[in-house]
Amino acid sequence: MLKYIKIYSLIFFTFLLISCGKGPSWFKPADVKDVPVNVDERVKKNIEEGRGIRFGKGSKKGGVFDFASSNELWRASIDILDFVPLSNASYSGGIIITDWFKGGDNNEDNRHLKITVKFLSNEIRIDSLKISVYERVCKPNTNNCDTSLINSAVAEEIRLAILKKAAVLEKQSFTKGRAPKKIR
Repeated sequence: MLKYIKIYSLIFFTFLLISCGKGPSWFKPADVKDVPVNVDERVKKNIEEGRGIRFGKGSKKGGVFDFASSNELWRASIDILDFVPLSNASYSGGIIITDWFKGGDNNEDNRHLKITVKFLSNEIRIDSLKISVYERVCKPNTNNCDTSLINSAVAEEIRLAILKKAAVLEKQSFTKGRAPKKIR
């Protein structure tokens, strides 16, 4: 008996969905003039509209983020921190960590610095970056090192330099004719 109820319900809902020959209300056939025929053009249009995901043959491998080059804050941070080697630069994680480098004017052998840049937003604003400077001081002729987070004017100088560079990069991208970013 339950089997017959399921079958009759399935038939009823099928007729309900295709009643009046229009099909379900959520189905809207595409017009040929609105949808490009070429696959690459369709993909480009969907990406510009923020729709769709690409799977299979054309998909990107994990860890490759080509869109990072379009983020002015990211590009500016890489530009500003080019004086020191980077130990971690993760666009998807929103963080850049430098390697330890000698700090200070006298370049003491026992004092090293590390800079961490955290991206809190993609917008070019003063609160979109968090910059931390760590200091490692090692005792001479030993492996004892003390590491601490320091309040340094260097962090603020780096933040301002990154923001200035990002503003310049954004202005250059507007003058090249790139469409402005949509703010949600």
